[in-house]
Amino acid sequence: MRSKFLNINRIFLSVATLALVGCTNLDEKVIDEVMGSENIDPEAALTAAYSQLGEGTFVDHGNVFALQEYSTDEAMLPTRGSDWGDGGKWRAMHEFTWDAGNDVVKTTWNNLNFGITKSLTAISSIEKSSIANKALFLAEAKGLLVFYTYTTLDLYGQAPYRDPGNLSAPIEIRKAETAIDALITEVEGLIPNLADIKTQNTHAGRFTKQAAYALLADMYLNRAVLKNKTASNFNFLEPAVNGGGTDMDKVIEYSNLLINNPNFSLESNYFHNFDINNDTSKEMIFTVVQKKISNSDKGSDNDLAYMSMERIQKPSPDNRGTNANCVTPEFYYSWTGNFNDPRFQRTYQYADGTWFRNDGTDISVPATSKVEGTGKAWFHFNRGLQVGQQYGPKILASGDFDMTADGRIKVYKLFTEKNTTLTADFTPELNFDNPAEAVLTQAQINRGVRNFKFEFDPGYGNNGTSGMDVPLYRLGTIYMMRAEAYFRKGNTGAALADVNKLRTSRTNDALKGSTAGVAIGSLDANTLFKESGFELYWELYRRKAMIRFGKFDLPGTAKPASQPYRRIFPIPQATIDASKDFTQNPGY
Repeated sequence: MRSKFLNINRIFLSVATLALVGCTNLDEKVIDEVMGSENIDPEAALTAAYSQLGEGTFVDHGNVFALQEYSTDEAMLPTRGSDWGDGGKWRAMHEFTWDAGNDVVKTTWNNLNFGITKSLTAISSIEKSSIANKALFLAEAKGLLVFYTYTTLDLYGQAPYRDPGNLSAPIEIRKAETAIDALITEVEGLIPNLADIKTQNTHAGRFTKQAAYALLADMYLNRAVLKNKTASNFNFLEPAVNGGGTDMDKVIEYSNLLINNPNFSLESNYFHNFDINNDTSKEMIFTVVQKKISNSDKGSDNDLAYMSMERIQKPSPDNRGTNANCVTPEFYYSWTGNFNDPRFQRTYQYADGTWFRNDGTDISVPATSKVEGTGKAWFHFNRGLQVGQQYGPKILASGDFDMTADGRIKVYKLFTEKNTTLTADFTPELNFDNPAEAVLTQAQINRGVRNFKFEFDPGYGNNGTSGMDVPLYRLGTIYMMRAEAYFRKGNTGAALADVNKLRTSRTNDALKGSTAGVAIGSLDANTLFKESGFELYWELYRRKAMIRFGKFDLPGTAKPASQPYRRIFPIPQATIDASKDFTQNPGY
């Protein structure tokens, strides 16, 4: 993608099938788009802006996820034997050696810029049109533009913009410290024209009033950081941009609008928020809608589940994991005293009552679950953080699961696929030979607790396809944001009540007695930080929380103590080389 992203002749936008309004069906098509043309289909342009959320940007592990999670104490992708070396681009995220040439930094920047471009295109085409629902669609397009821009400012400190109504206008570079207030004002101004969720044919995949409230709470919570990212401390009680009160008052105000909305409630089964059918979850406020397409991974991504599984772990005869990412020892041990929390782990129970205990006592499980598109047997792994020896099915030479005589899936003790004498025993400790380098030998590839929070979708036997909607904001996120706002205002009691609401609303599986989570009796900053991890791990939230709580610069596994300039990422060198409009961020 060229740096002056609007100064291009033709953009080819792949548009996923998505119903924007009523029975209007936007079939998959490619728009041969010329900026400024009167012939752009405004609904298709808006669909393309939505589609970019799922074109890797917020669903693939190598995009926003990599920058928001691999740079933290929550997730890492070490090199494992011959896997995941890739020139060191993944290790750089947790070794804190990334630079302006890092491919992950560049890919994420490009995809976010595509989101900005497509949103501007949608705004321009809608403004020139006379379509029904014009005000609604225009507000949604502008909301998406703010969402992409805010994410870019948070990660890179600057973002491009051009007035969609004036093609001769010069490119503008928005800077985080000056643009954050304007973005807040923009979204607040959109609210009258946005739909309430579940009205005007909207759902959690659309930018509704409720998505705007969540985004505003997020922006106000992080406003002090964006205004001075490298500060030694942040003024979270600065007067709000509009309407009186402080930033934290605004977080509470917008959170209340969501928490008190009868459309939303906390799920007792925490992991339903990350199931393949999570579009039925009552927590979803704003999500990336994913659609499975046969023989294609277009329109969806399975990375949030696929990347944590060992290669020998096979949900169907046609699927496998990839021997890749894991949680850090620091994050795993932060759960000490909370390993019975319902958000830590959940056991799967088949329809006939069989539990997959994953403890060596399983002999077989039913083969009654079938994979969509292939009809083959589906093996369901447990959810949450998986530690210790793992068990699962074995693939025969014929390519099918090994089955019992009465047609059940046999369960075996697993050994790693690329080192067949090494047990698939996931250890909390990583113990890198060189503590500063996240590199494991072939004899060490079982190290690291794996995260099975998101359900693996084996549909069509495609490792890369999933029908799970990826949550960007859900009700659990909002409770945590409000708890932090209360805490920063000095209302520890209200903060503790919100934390305990999350803890006690979740219940364990029936094998553990269906017990609810246990409330805690007190709250300090470190406890609140840990609780945000318990509720929001793997949800593109951790980096922002670590910066706010003063944890991001601290040393950790394969990470040295770092300088504040690394709280934002560099502008890719390819962009700097191609455009005089951008200047490199300090430190790079």
